Amino acid sequence: MSKETAATLTSPFVDSLAKTPAWLRRFGIVLAGSAFAAICAHVSLPLFFTPVPLSLAPFAVLVVGLALAPRMAAATFAAYLLEGAAGLPVFAPSPAIGGFAHLFGPTGGYLLAYPLAAAVISFLFRRSRRGYFSAFAVAAIGDLLILICGALWLAAITHIAVTQATALAVLPFLAGDALKIAAAAAVRSGFARLRHPTA
Repeated sequence: MSKETAATLTSPFVDSLAKTPAWLRRFGIVLAGSAFAAICAHVSLPLFFTPVPLSLAPFAVLVVGLALAPRMAAATFAAYLLEGAAGLPVFAPSPAIGGFAHLFGPTGGYLLAYPLAAAVISFLFRRSRRGYFSAFAVAAIGDLLILICGALWLAAITHIAVTQATALAVLPFLAGDALKIAAAAAVRSGFARLRHPTA
């Protein structure tokens, strides 16, 4: 399909988006981002040696942070937290704590860090060269922020040493998070190539 044909086919959709009020577009983006986070959060696996499950939720934070402006990225995860606190099934099913209480459970530190991490990723990425390696680097910074907040929270609520909390809340997830970081950077780079094809 030629560029001219593709442009003709997509122009009605683009025109309709252009006519949509800005506030409504932003609202839709926030809802879509929070729904994406909820789907990722439900891809989780409990681990017998730590109260923190493996989850794809951080991947959603990385992708949204790389895709949206800082305020929009933070708003997306503020909405996600509000949805979960209101009792909507958006958080990971493990630990089995519902609603507002989930934010005060063993994974609360990770969750509460999501808006800040998404905003930091977005802020740094928009001041970089916006290539794959820039995306990888800033996603790694955001992911590390999530892990640190998760470990400090776990240490605080369980009254264990930070070193022990790190062994439970950080070290088991480093390899998997490296894959999430690489995948999020690849998604952002692929999307940029689709928007700005070289040929």
